[in-house]
Amino acid sequence: MKFTDGFWRIRDGVQISYATEVRDVCAESKRFTAHAAVKRVTKRGDTLNAPLLRVDCFSPLEGVIGVRVTHHAGKYNPGPDFALTADPDGAGTVRRDGSVTELTSGPLTLRLDEAGPWTLTFRGEDGRELTRAGAKGTAFATTGDGAHHVLAQLALGVGEQIYGLGERFTPFVKNGQVVDVWQADGGTSSEQAYKNIPFYLSSRGYGVFVNHPGKVSFEVGSESVGQVQFSVEDQSIEYYVVAGPAPKDVLARYTALTGRPALPPAWSFGLWLTTSFTTDYDEATVTSFVDGMAERGIPLSVFHFDCFWMREYQWCDFAWDSAVFPDPEGMLTRLKERGLRISVWINPYIAQKSPLFDEAARLGHLVRRPNGDIWQWDLWQAGMGLVDFTSPEARAWYQAKLKRLLDQGVDCFKTDFGERIPTDVVWHDGSDPERMHNYYTHLYNRTVFELLEKERGQGEAVVFARSATAGGQQYPVHWGGDCWASFEAMAESLRGGLSLSLSGYGFWSHDIGGFEGTPDPAVFKRWLAFGLLSSHSRLHGSTSYRVPWNFGEEAVAVARRFTLLKHRLMPYLYGAAAEAHRSGVPVMRPMLLEFPGDPGCRSVDRQYMLGPDLLVAPVFTEDGEVEVYLPEGTWTHLLTGERVTGPVWRSERHGYDSLPLYVREGAVLPLAGDDSRPDGDWLDNPTLLVHPTDDADWTAEATVPDLTGTPAAVFTVRREGDRLRVTAQGTERPFAVRVPGGASAQGAGEVVVPLA
Repeated sequence: MKFTDGFWRIRDGVQISYATEVRDVCAESKRFTAHAAVKRVTKRGDTLNAPLLRVDCFSPLEGVIGVRVTHHAGKYNPGPDFALTADPDGAGTVRRDGSVTELTSGPLTLRLDEAGPWTLTFRGEDGRELTRAGAKGTAFATTGDGAHHVLAQLALGVGEQIYGLGERFTPFVKNGQVVDVWQADGGTSSEQAYKNIPFYLSSRGYGVFVNHPGKVSFEVGSESVGQVQFSVEDQSIEYYVVAGPAPKDVLARYTALTGRPALPPAWSFGLWLTTSFTTDYDEATVTSFVDGMAERGIPLSVFHFDCFWMREYQWCDFAWDSAVFPDPEGMLTRLKERGLRISVWINPYIAQKSPLFDEAARLGHLVRRPNGDIWQWDLWQAGMGLVDFTSPEARAWYQAKLKRLLDQGVDCFKTDFGERIPTDVVWHDGSDPERMHNYYTHLYNRTVFELLEKERGQGEAVVFARSATAGGQQYPVHWGGDCWASFEAMAESLRGGLSLSLSGYGFWSHDIGGFEGTPDPAVFKRWLAFGLLSSHSRLHGSTSYRVPWNFGEEAVAVARRFTLLKHRLMPYLYGAAAEAHRSGVPVMRPMLLEFPGDPGCRSVDRQYMLGPDLLVAPVFTEDGEVEVYLPEGTWTHLLTGERVTGPVWRSERHGYDSLPLYVREGAVLPLAGDDSRPDGDWLDNPTLLVHPTDDADWTAEATVPDLTGTPAAVFTVRREGDRLRVTAQGTERPFAVRVPGGASAQGAGEVVVPLA
């Protein structure tokens, strides 16, 4: 939200009070509180009839410093609030030296000098200034409509770039953008977002999290081009500066604060096929799809039933449409006998025609208006109400309905919607409607995910969620929502996924081929390669099926090639997944995450690293023309063996069965021997694909996890002149070693491979 009219003037009807000078500082051992006057105080009378801002500075975790700015402290907060992890004793240390007060937490220091103008300065471990809240950096404002806002501004350095703020489909670098953190169902072609996260990451090696679940308005170098401003309509604002110095360090600390992602089951990394949305389907249709995939040699891991598995006008009543699926238990048994997992679509709404509407209304499980009426509208489903997940009883009721589906054989749920949450309502627990608008999705996905963990066991729970807010990364997986079937939408989706990954989300997917419309075969084939080189892979559409043979025999071959490739990559990919679970570093990584010191990587948004060592550049053209940037080092194309030395921009042309897919120098990729499924025995005849450096003392390790993400075997690779020595720990089973363009060998325990 903008409060000024250019640099010199304030907008009509707006009054702003800026923290101007320090009046006092109360320091404790691990935190301090300062009071700031909003005008110069030269005599006692200046303290009358004037506001005073309270600024609390503290550290909840090592490397994280929080600042809470309060105008009127008496405002009641009914919640909700983000659940944050914090050291109850505080993690910082305060030091006073004359007029200077410093709070240090790990590599991060906050400095306040009482002798100067009001300035909060944040410095890194090397003393370098990261950012500061200067002359206009701490303030409150009132507007002509009587609203009260608290705002903060943090300085942008020369060349500093800002990323994140959720799954945003606008330009990847957020400088110059106005971003309102407010859930919306806007597709992938606008500034609206399904997943709004009030957290951004800076190229200077720090992050900022605004701890407010309601609407947060960001002006990213837009209102004031040298500042990131964020504001809330409230009496206080709380934000956390998160230290690096590397972007991975920032994400590790941020996810330690807001929650690390659960580890999805290995089977969920295989190919998902759906019925699509409004298409006609029954068991015969589903069986024909499953048979068709098997006949064409395309392994399928999950089959998903979208909305119309339930009766029309009755979403959600969690009951199969008996006219179409007369024997759901038998059908699911038959599908599961073929090795498939089953997903079904749900949302948090109850249509009036559903028998569950009266039941939920009678039990008080639907959200109500202030006058006691149940909130209803006809958008999406006729007369639908909204489940009130702030009520423990409503959550248990909703889970009980889902449990019956699990008992039938369903394995996971697509938790759709959760964005269009009204604000003219009363919540069971008294939550503030404005704060609940964004937060609702968190309760929704948590309710479903916790049921899956309870019924299926930890490590077996997975949802396919569209909406999310801060902390939602704990309940994977999330997908990119409703995109068009076009190359432009394919690129939009990738930008959204990269932004989400820099917002603390470890796992992300998208609809292969696009959701709206029917893709041209060229779009579908290019999207197949992209989708099957993502953390999770799903074929889904709106009005048309997404079975590969509908797009030609070449599409079948492309689907088969990249599905089998993903299965072979599973030991490597699941190792990256386990890292996301442990540290918060995502599986799909923007280039700057792996190469923060390379300026060429900071604005690249049409390629990514898949795990630490694989570079993927999807092709967004029919003719196969693609530009790809390779950072410093020697890169080897995984499919062709071509070696390229970077840093270099390359223009390449690829057929539908290929794309820029490069392996980083020094990488050791463990490949599964069995490419028929994603969750096989990865120590059954694996191959280590070794890309040694020229360093005579080069060593590297590759870890093969088990299906829980725990290391099952570690392979150590050492260069000894013109040969490689590979030693296995944790397994005595045979394995192969291959050097692209060179020799290969196999054995058990220890293998020596000549390089010449």
